[in-house]
Amino acid sequence: MDLYLKGKTAVVSGASQGFGRAIVKELAQEGVKVFATARNEALLNSLKEEIAAAGGVEPITFAQDFVAADGPENIAAAALASLGHVDILINNAGRSQPLDVVAPDGPWEDSLTLDFTRHRQLTQQFLPQFIERKQGAILNITSTYELRTINASAVAKAAVTVWSKQLAGELGKYGIRVNSLQPGLIDTANTRRFFNEEERNAFAGREITLGSFGEPQDIANMAVFLVSPRASYVTGSVAVVDGGMRHYPF
Repeated sequence: MDLYLKGKTAVVSGASQGFGRAIVKELAQEGVKVFATARNEALLNSLKEEIAAAGGVEPITFAQDFVAADGPENIAAAALASLGHVDILINNAGRSQPLDVVAPDGPWEDSLTLDFTRHRQLTQQFLPQFIERKQGAILNITSTYELRTINASAVAKAAVTVWSKQLAGELGKYGIRVNSLQPGLIDTANTRRFFNEEERNAFAGREITLGSFGEPQDIANMAVFLVSPRASYVTGSVAVVDGGMRHYPF
């Protein structure tokens, strides 16, 4: 299916590995010029090489500490200078942060900064040009894994979901769409910190309808659809890619 993305431009944060890496590769295969940003320059360079070898549109890579106070401003300035304009913004950077019930302020503040505040700030850097051009697609990668233990990242990502819905309500009149994508348990370096292979298999067999953890490509497939013109009537939504892990009342 043609997603009508050829010639579009996109910014993807947290692009060097996991979801972000898979999303950048999929966008590049669809003909999108991607500004891929993350901290790890070596991984960004290898991403560029993989895309070139696969025949995708070569991305622009930009190594930047997203958490730094000037991170969002630097990323936005470099992206606009490189691309001219941005059609698509995918806020993906983040890291799980388990905490004790009573925890110091530092880890809470660090996680809220990374998983919410910097995404809000980066988005606000691009909003004037989205509004001026009366078009744009914003996708926020959040989480569906409703833990029974304290995790600061999950709290911040819940805030992102609410903020996304509010943005969608404000920006629809400008032709700008805003959606959230909630991954379930996906086999990435982030989840491997908490589940070894034996534990993944046992958990998936017990809790996930499709019987396995997902792959980053599963997230990329949905993400690229949601930012494409094929999803032009989808905004304010929360898409779930979790293999049937969550149980709903209806």
